[in-house]
Amino acid sequence: MPLEKRQAAAAAFWEDEHGLDQQVEVIVTLARKLNFRPKSIQQLPAERRIKLLAGMQDVSEAVATRALIGYHLTSERPMMAAFLDAVGIAHDNGLITAEEVEAPPADKLAAGVAAINAAFPADAVRLYLHTLLILDGDTWGALDGTID
Repeated sequence: MPLEKRQAAAAAFWEDEHGLDQQVEVIVTLARKLNFRPKSIQQLPAERRIKLLAGMQDVSEAVATRALIGYHLTSERPMMAAFLDAVGIAHDNGLITAEEVEAPPADKLAAGVAAINAAFPADAVRLYLHTLLILDGDTWGALDGTID
């Protein structure tokens, strides 16, 4: 991920009210690496915490997942909505409203990929599709062959 997107993901991560466990994990990890007390990390300005997280190369899967979800929910909702519209999945501004989603047929997924490829930057599309695969390979597994 380019630095600009890592920083946007880090900013979304620190603002995520549902990510407290992962935030504590990052605070403890940073405190250990920097030889700080965890409380000192918590009190750092947001810009500094964002920069530190964006620069971490070895985050856990839980932290990476939380950051990717936050990034997409704060920065990529139009693309998410366009994809879900093309696939035919009910959503609220890009956020799926159904409790469970069945794996869409390959032709619907192809239509969704084509729709967002035509309207959004290729790197953003690639990141979104990879994120879907990582988060729920059972539902989105057919996307695997459609990503450049």
